[in-house]
Amino acid sequence: MKRLTRSNDKLVAGVISGISNYVNPELDPVFLRLAFAWITFFNPYLILVYLGMALILPTETASYSKQ
Repeated sequence: MKRLTRSNDKLVAGVISGISNYVNPELDPVFLRLAFAWITFFNPYLILVYLGMALILPTETASYSKQ
């Protein structure tokens, strides 16, 4: 099962890169980073959403031992 995680390929916290890997692993995260920056220009509250996701999402290397 696919999980949304923060990526190790990160500029700030790896949230956008993790979303890119979750949506389409072949999608370059640069496109989503540019779109996020453009949308954040008009809605600065997205910075709070980004920070919240950075705190909540686990990293890619975190082990999932729930069984």
